[in-house]
Order: sequence, then C-alpha cells, then structure tokens
Amino acid sequence: MILSLLLAQPVAAQTALERSGVQALGADFWAWRAVTQPATSDDVPRIERPAGWAPDWTPAGVTAQKAKLAAFDARWKALASAPRSPQEKTDYRLVGSALARVHWELDHVAAWQRQPHFYVAQAIEPVFEVLLPPPPVERARIDEVIRLLGRVPATLTAGRANLTDMRGPFVAIARAQIDEVPASLNGMAAGLTPFADAAQAAKLKVAVAAAIEAFAEFGAYLKAKQGGLPAKTAVGADAYRFFLDQVALIPHAPEELLVMGRQEWARAVLFETLERNRNRGAAELPIGASIGAVTARLDAEELKVRRFLTEQRLLTVPDWVGHYNALPFPAYLAPIGWLGRTFDLTGPSRVGQNATVYLPDPSPKLGYFNLSITRDPRPIIVHEGVPGHFFQLSLGWKHPDPLRRHYYDSAANEGTGFYAEEMMLQAGLWADAPKTREIIYNFARLRALRVEVDVKLALGAFSIAQAADYLEKTVPMDRATALEEAAFFAAAPGQAISYQIGKMQTLEFLAEARIREGHAFDLRRFHDFLWLNGNVPIALQRDEYLATLGER
Repeated sequence: MILSLLLAQPVAAQTALERSGVQALGADFWAWRAVTQPATSDDVPRIERPAGWAPDWTPAGVTAQKAKLAAFDARWKALASAPRSPQEKTDYRLVGSALARVHWELDHVAAWQRQPHFYVAQAIEPVFEVLLPPPPVERARIDEVIRLLGRVPATLTAGRANLTDMRGPFVAIARAQIDEVPASLNGMAAGLTPFADAAQAAKLKVAVAAAIEAFAEFGAYLKAKQGGLPAKTAVGADAYRFFLDQVALIPHAPEELLVMGRQEWARAVLFETLERNRNRGAAELPIGASIGAVTARLDAEELKVRRFLTEQRLLTVPDWVGHYNALPFPAYLAPIGWLGRTFDLTGPSRVGQNATVYLPDPSPKLGYFNLSITRDPRPIIVHEGVPGHFFQLSLGWKHPDPLRRHYYDSAANEGTGFYAEEMMLQAGLWADAPKTREIIYNFARLRALRVEVDVKLALGAFSIAQAADYLEKTVPMDRATALEEAAFFAAAPGQAISYQIGKMQTLEFLAEARIREGHAFDLRRFHDFLWLNGNVPIALQRDEYLATLGER
C-alpha cells in the first residue's frame, strides 16, 4: 500500500505539470489568437480584441504568424506523452485542433492569398463589430471607429501584396462589395453624427473619405487583374480531409457526409410535407404589423422560451444569463448591415448583459430568415438566443476550465443551435403553432442541403453559381440569400456542414449516453454538460462524458 502511494506520487506530479503546461499553452495561444484571428462576417467566431488592436495582414505579419504557430506546435507536441485524466485529455486535444484550425486558414483555405474580399472584411468588419453593441454610441466608440477607418488603406495595401493566387469568382465578390462601400460608409457616418461632437464629426468625415478612396484604388487594382484568373475556388479533397480529421474532429469521409446529408434532407422533406398536409387549409402566418410589434413580440417570447426550458426540465437556466432582445436597426448600423450577422452576442467581459438582434422593418420582400422572424420570432430565439448561441456562449464564457471559454469550432456551436430547434420542436414548444412547425422543418431542409453544398464546393463539384441555383430551387429560398450563402460557404469550407453534422453527432452522443446510463440518465444533466462545453467539438465532449460515467 505504501509502495503504491509512493509510485503514484510522480505520476500525480507529472499530471499536475502537464495540466499546467497545457493550460499555459492554451492561455498563450488564445491571447495570440485575439490579435491574429481574422475578422469574420459570422457571429459565433467573434472574439474580444485587446485595446488598440488593428488587423495586420502585411507580408511580414503573415510570416510572423507562421513562425509563432510553429512555436506553438512544438510546445504542444512536447506535451504529448504526459498521462491525463479524461478532462485533461480533452483540453490537450482541444488545443491541438485549435492549432490545426490556424494551419487550415493559412495553408489550405489561404484566403489571404486567394480571396480579395477577405481584405474587405479585414478592413471594415472591425468597424462593424465596434458598432454592434446597442445604442447610445459613446464618444469613445466613435473614436475607435475613426481609428480603425484610418487602418483601411494599410490593410488594402497588404492585400495587394499578398494576393498572389487570386480566383476569379472571389474577385467578383470583392468588386461587388466594394461597389457598396461608399454609400455604406457615408450612411454610417451620417447615422453617427448625432452621437459625435464637432471635432469627431470632422475627423470621421476625413477618415471615411480616405477609406472610400482606398477601396476605389483596390477595386481598380482588382479590375485590372481579373482577366484570365482561375475560376477554381475548391480547396480539394486532401485539404478538406485535413479539416475533417484535424480541425473539426469529424470521423467521416466527405463521401459519407454526402450520404448523411442527403438522408437527412429526405427526412426533413418528408416531415415538412406531412406537416403541410396536416395543416392544409390553415392560414399563413401574418407578417408583423410594425417593427415595434415584431421586437416587442420577440422580447416577450424569449421569456416564455426560458420558462419552457425550466418547466420541461430540459436545461438549467441561471438567472445571471442575460436576455436575447430585439431592436430596430439604428441609423448608423443599417447601411453597413450587409457586413455580417447583425446579432450582438456580448462577450467574455460582458457576461450577464443582454444580447441584441437588430431587425429591419417587416415586409413580404424580406430575405429568407428575416421574413421568418417577422412571422414568428421563436425559431431565431431558439437558435441564436435562448437556448441557442447566446445562451450557450454565456455559459461557456464562465466555464471553470479557462481553455473551454473560447470559441473553437462551429461544428459544436452550430450543431447545438440546430439541435436546440429540434429539441424544442419535439418537446412541444410549437404544439399550438402548426405553421411555425413548417418553418422549422424548412430550416431543417436548408441545414441538410448545406452539407451537400459545402462538400461539393470544397471538392469542386459545384461552382458558386451552381450552389446558389441549387439552394434557391431546392430549399427553396430567395435568390439574394442563396447567393450570399453560396459565396460564404465557398470562401469558408467546412462551416456549412457544421449545422447538420454537429447535430447528428449530438444525437449519437445522447443516444449512447442514454443507453450506457440506463435509468440513471437525466436529460437536463446531459444538456447542462452539452451546453457548458458547447465550444468543444462534440467528439471530444462525447469521449470525456462517457469516460467519466464511472466516476459518478
């Protein structure tokens, strides 16, 4: 007995050192990532930046990124042989796949070399993010807008130096976005004027003019280079397999994903068809009478969703988690709303504050998702708000393990958001709303189709135009949304599979846990684990949860 205790001591000490090493590596990595992670139009990957941050995509900056990444790789590999508990094993693999994601971005997708609209995003997405928190706009925020606008020329100059492998379709996307810039930035500045003092207004006008001029020069450069560029946007099979194996930790080949997505699409079509047949003769959901009516209803329904989660014992809802509320578009945000998802999901330093979704005036001409919100806001509440992204991220940002407080991969986050929709559907949230159930099943059709679109775009079986045609016809959805989705998925391969494949991984995880635990299985406890660890890939969550069953 004494001998066994003595032998255990070095192992325990080594485990403690290893834990410290992985935690230190993770802390250093995420601090570095806050400076170097590309700006994105997506909502879940947004991160808080250090004070005074500005994007640096100069050739020297990219070289420095690659050198630092190699150093992180070496530190991670040096920790490979240490023994680990299930929780420590998760943390180690989490850091490894986070490192792999940077390799994916720099070496495989290589947007910094191939996608001119990447530099449109790096130049003005940071401005968009500064303006996302709800009004009023403090003068400090206006100063930050002015500062970031001042960085636009340097960012676009870096793009001209780095874009050595441009692809024609991505040039077309960038030029279309650049055409929107003058009206967008001038409209933003006009909307900010009531919040600015005279000196700020003057500086803002100068900064906007300089940014518009820089974009015009960048657009002229792209126009001159566009002829004869390759049309290929696909990353190819080898790169896509690297993403699945090393980044997303999805244990399926691309060909298997196509089969899985097609099967789920057929299932969603069946359920939608049955629902529509069941509801034959029922009136369509009316469009909200006014933006005030839509936002008021969303706020009221969010409270009901929280109560439903508690009453049905689906998920613990702490009182400290903020609410997911709606506002009309502020005058300064509406002109630049096309830059990204207009959801302010707060952040680690703002945990407990309310999230905000900005909505346009109700109209039958709205796009696919906004039109659904004006008919019934509950689907967007469930996916984006509570219990979806905002709620899940809020829990994750307070995780007792610092490594798990950071966004990692949207296969987990988006998979959980999509899972939440079906969870609430099957639990009865829309029992008295037949037409909303049709919306949920139509959403499911879209998420399943995204798998096929993602894989075929990545492997080169779809062009962006073909993907848009397919989405427009098969979901169906409006042309503008279909084009937007196809362009985004072509530029960010691997994102579009996250909804359906992440949800399917979650279903398999739940089923195995349910069988393994038998009568001891508790749905709310399972969901609490899933939501708390929602930034962690489902494969890692599953392994850890099942490995620790014997500890209870």
